[in-house]
Amino acid sequence: RVATRRRGDAATRLGRLLLVDLAGSESAGRTGETGHARRQEARTINQSLLALGQVIAALADGGSHIPFRDSKLTRLLQDSLGGTAATVLVACVAPGASSRDESLST
Repeated sequence: RVATRRRGDAATRLGRLLLVDLAGSESAGRTGETGHARRQEARTINQSLLALGQVIAALADGGSHIPFRDSKLTRLLQDSLGGTAATVLVACVAPGASSRDESLST
């Protein structure tokens, strides 16, 4: 979001830049992690990514209700996703056959 503030002949432009690393879907089987704390972290990451996917789907469908409040991530990104901001998404996918399903779901 960019705003211009004018004071007399001078103008100041203000903007906000959000950089968010969405990590990726965390699979306990693939990472080999067995600890409770790590599993809980992976579960939280997956829930946030699911909520983000639901928000993007609702925006694409033009629905009247956009579920921004379903996670901290979607609340943080609300202005970027549902506003007039320019948004860029960079997706990293792996070419290996073992990563095919994950890459396709990205």
